[in-house]
Amino acid sequence: METGRVVATFGKHCLVQAEIGLIDCVGRGRKTDIACGDRVELKLTSPGNGVVEQVQPRRNLLYRSDPFKTKNFAANLDQVLVVTAAEPGLNEDLLNRCLVAARAADIPACIVLNKADLAQTAELHAYLKAYEAIAYPVILVSAKHDVAPLLPLLAGKTSVLIGPSGVGKSTLVNALVPEADVRTAEISRALNAGRHTTTHTRLYELPQGGALIDSPGMQEFGLHHLGPDDLQAAFPEFKPFLGRCRFYNCRHLKEPDCAIAAATADGSVLPARLKAYRTLLAERQAADLKRHR
Repeated sequence: METGRVVATFGKHCLVQAEIGLIDCVGRGRKTDIACGDRVELKLTSPGNGVVEQVQPRRNLLYRSDPFKTKNFAANLDQVLVVTAAEPGLNEDLLNRCLVAARAADIPACIVLNKADLAQTAELHAYLKAYEAIAYPVILVSAKHDVAPLLPLLAGKTSVLIGPSGVGKSTLVNALVPEADVRTAEISRALNAGRHTTTHTRLYELPQGGALIDSPGMQEFGLHHLGPDDLQAAFPEFKPFLGRCRFYNCRHLKEPDCAIAAATADGSVLPARLKAYRTLLAERQAADLKRHR
């Protein structure tokens, strides 16, 4: 038996960094829930190939879900970095879904605002100050010119980059990990390049210590595994107002004298955040109805 850390996932395959090198592995039986960053025990089946026999206990797991399946992003994380940019523009719904997923998994999160060199970034940066007030720091960087503000945040930690396509995640990885292209080529060779064509997640060791996990760009992020109470708890700015609604079981939808709705009206809660909560709750309720039909 060998032990190692999963540094890339490709559908039912994963690549494990063990002491003896990179091992192309599959899960035992139908086990396909292995995540990038997992610590695993594996058995070699041939040189460079193996089977994951066991995933060691995780500190945490970041994943998304729809009514039928789940999709793992990464495990054993110290923080989640949600990347956005003024070009192609803020996808606030996706931003909030990522932040909620991180909060529900009890993983600290921050917002990385890329493309600081664009003129329109200043306006977006000003808007995102409202998220800083909620306790989500905003780090302003330019992947092409200056990533220095990120370096102290990343040092010694395992971080995952998530966000939509086009915001510059790949450029950030190349700026932060000088050997990223070399490492990618090494991974491709270990996997016999061409056998794995699906999107994948990869882990890179950082020069200053720690690791950076890069995930594919996304446009959807379901959170069907979160119930109403989980969702409420994933919006930290709701906490001062919970228990102050007229009805003890208020879901903060259209109920009269809802304290969360009142807080949104007076500016204490960002309207986009209440909208995100209501959308996620409606999706969960719709999925529950389908399952019970």
